[in-house]
Amino acid sequence: MTVPRDFPRASLPSIAAFALMIAAVLAPTGCGPAPEKATIAAPAAPVRPPEVKAEALPSVRFVDVTSEAGIRFTHNNGAFGDKLLPETMGAGVAFLDYDNDGDPDLLFVNSCPWPGHEAATPPTQALYRNDGKGHFEDVTKAAGLDKSFYGQGVAVGDYDNDGDLDVYITAIGGGRLFRNDGKGHFEDVTAAAGAKGSNGWLTGAAFLDVENDGDLDLFLCSYVTWTPEIDKVQGFQLTGLGRAYGPPTSFNGSLCTLLRNDGGRFTDVSEASGVQVRTPDLKVPLGKSLGVAPFDVDGDGLVDIAVANDTVQNFLFHNKGGGKFEEVAILSGVAFDSTGSPRGGMGCDWGCFANDERLALAVGNFANEMTALYVCDRTDNIQFSDLANVYGLGAPTQPPLKFGLFFFDYDNDGRLDLLSANGHLEPEISKVQASESYEQPMQLFWNSGKPGRKMFVKVGPEAAGPDLFRPMVGRGSAYADIDLDGDLDVVVAVNNGPARLFRNEGGNSNRWIRVALSGDGKASNRSAIGAKVEVKVAGLDCRRQLFPSRSYLSSVELPLTFGLGRAEKADELIVTWPSGKTTALKDLAAGKIYKIEEGKPGP
Repeated sequence: MTVPRDFPRASLPSIAAFALMIAAVLAPTGCGPAPEKATIAAPAAPVRPPEVKAEALPSVRFVDVTSEAGIRFTHNNGAFGDKLLPETMGAGVAFLDYDNDGDPDLLFVNSCPWPGHEAATPPTQALYRNDGKGHFEDVTKAAGLDKSFYGQGVAVGDYDNDGDLDVYITAIGGGRLFRNDGKGHFEDVTAAAGAKGSNGWLTGAAFLDVENDGDLDLFLCSYVTWTPEIDKVQGFQLTGLGRAYGPPTSFNGSLCTLLRNDGGRFTDVSEASGVQVRTPDLKVPLGKSLGVAPFDVDGDGLVDIAVANDTVQNFLFHNKGGGKFEEVAILSGVAFDSTGSPRGGMGCDWGCFANDERLALAVGNFANEMTALYVCDRTDNIQFSDLANVYGLGAPTQPPLKFGLFFFDYDNDGRLDLLSANGHLEPEISKVQASESYEQPMQLFWNSGKPGRKMFVKVGPEAAGPDLFRPMVGRGSAYADIDLDGDLDVVVAVNNGPARLFRNEGGNSNRWIRVALSGDGKASNRSAIGAKVEVKVAGLDCRRQLFPSRSYLSSVELPLTFGLGRAEKADELIVTWPSGKTTALKDLAAGKIYKIEEGKPGP
């Protein structure tokens, strides 16, 4: 069996087309009107946006400071020659302030050798403490995270509402919950808290408050039904080169998991909640889930959940209240591409475009598939259209294999930009497909604020410096202000290679404010995850919702950064807490961090 890695990702258009026809005649619940009839569009050719000269782009450079900052982490995928699928999927990374000193620390998820190939010194997870100036110290052993297992993704949140951020790491064989004791040490409380999840291949994870009851529940993605034995018996081959990594199409699907927090101990409510999706015919698990991004899509105060699936339709779980979800991806238009075919979804993120009310879901897809940019026209429904081509993300995003993808305002002009960490799955891919490479450069897109194909402008080394674009096998990615200078820096986890940390130089030439939220731990969770923040400044209306889980298997910092452009102050800031209560502040001077606690007067 000869398997060039891209070819097995052919989709199932007949199934997708049938699903779209069904969607056309079903009346959606809370999702706006269905179309009068199903229309299967012709394949959309990627459109190349107009060229923009480097001098017209922001004067912001990303500088590789990995060594200078003291980061020595190298991911270990355990590969020994059998080419088992998990080896090529990499791992995530998280920024979190685990010691509550006001600056973001770094947690790298690691994998490990397979049984029978153990190392004398096994690789472990890695925690680096930030000194507040962007210099890091390895505190893994002291923090109790020197644990060796085949880790994948990471979620951050204060699940027990004690004021300290806890960590959940997904893995093959189940997840691990590490409770922060507030003294710089993490304890594995997985069994005591009932938080293992399934025994399968867990990937993306997110803390979120499903019922707005004041504590954080846990949503877990699962990739495919996999064991080494299932993998080894399949004859994946690259012509003339021997065994290859197999495609997900050769493995059965799996089911997502929802763990409800019942006062510090979790109860599996997956089946009853509606987050487990099966095929309509055989009733077998449909999902092949990787990225997860929560967001209140329709503004009803309940968190919805987007899931990026690999070679099958994406999911959008619409929260109906009472702990119940309805999967509405087909009805809402985020399940497939414009032809009704699934793509290879990896990482995903939500973002609100500045100065209008449109919400967008970005999904990083496989090589030779454009990044998806599903855009909603109004806030009172969840009907989306893929406008990647329309907004300049068509042709530029098609070639690479996209993994860690997120929105962030890297130049503090008040508009959300887009970054994508890329890298192929097959180390030998260039020998069978000359147009592909294993190591690939990252992609950065600046949001110009202009309509149409001029909106997202691809940024290159001439404008942002060469470091960000040196090829790597990028996987998880995240952002934080590591040196507290007001602009957002970037970390990328590299599959079976050294991580890279990039400092933002010049993003703070525009003005900014940062917002650090604390819920009351009763009506709202202490982390304030799910809180909505709206900042009005000089005619712009910038909206964010606090969910650190995004990108690919990763978590960004909890404080929110709002670019103000050249304005000297934010006119108004409104926080809507998960409890539904609001806090409003006016005339916030630029260049400051505002710490806001629920139920207390402004800072």
